[in-house]
Amino acid sequence: MARTPSRSAVEDALYQAQELVFQAWDARTAKRRIALATKALQISPLCADAYGILAEHSPPGSEAALEFWTAGEKAGREALGRDFKRMEGEFWGFMETRPYMRLRFGLASALWHRGETGQAVEHLQAMLRLNPNDNQGVRYILVNWLAELGRDDELAALLEQYREDDMAQWRWTAALAAFRRDGAGAASQRALSEAMASNAHVAAFLCGTKAMPKRQPLYYSPGEASEAQVYVEEAKPAWNKTPGALDWVSTHSAPTDGPARRASRKPGTPRRH
Repeated sequence: MARTPSRSAVEDALYQAQELVFQAWDARTAKRRIALATKALQISPLCADAYGILAEHSPPGSEAALEFWTAGEKAGREALGRDFKRMEGEFWGFMETRPYMRLRFGLASALWHRGETGQAVEHLQAMLRLNPNDNQGVRYILVNWLAELGRDDELAALLEQYREDDMAQWRWTAALAAFRRDGAGAASQRALSEAMASNAHVAAFLCGTKAMPKRQPLYYSPGEASEAQVYVEEAKPAWNKTPGALDWVSTHSAPTDGPARRASRKPGTPRRH
């Protein structure tokens, strides 16, 4: 009769597997990364990040990629065991929760790109409950998804939850939400003014008076054109689905080529791919 591994043995195996994942992240070739991830899963099937590597090297949008993301999210949850509930509200603050959070983010993104938008939204909403501090920048993805889907009540609640956020992603979507709610009134105009103060470059990219760069920036800086590009790439569908919104921005804002309002810094928000 097979013996059940002790908790310490399971933890040791997971530690060894995670060490291989670290090597895989530094590997120069896809073949090497895949080989190390496969070996990691042979050592510990609870190694969520190994599934993530295999998902990222599967054809985008494929069933295989979705299966890897799904299996990785399940493995990450199982690895946390009873600690999952105990850590709720403080995820990411504990190192051992991070593989799970990475895989759940990947799963949500995969579902969204496959058109399973309801499930994708539910995953990100759950992630914010697990980690309200939102170290991964999940809210910047979710706010655009809710806007694109027209789920305005949930959008308003999310905007209120992080109302002190002054990134362009937040202020410009808040302006869109205000326009949907009030039209071109005083309240929406105040929201647009705040959005322009956050990053005035957005208006030109949104309205097409300035062409979007062909290359996506690896990093972006608050108040600069790089931040505006990142926002418009992700939020344009929601603006396009709001009748009159782009004309309103074009009429009530002026493009700028001036300096950034704030000092440059690398963001903590991951790009969605």
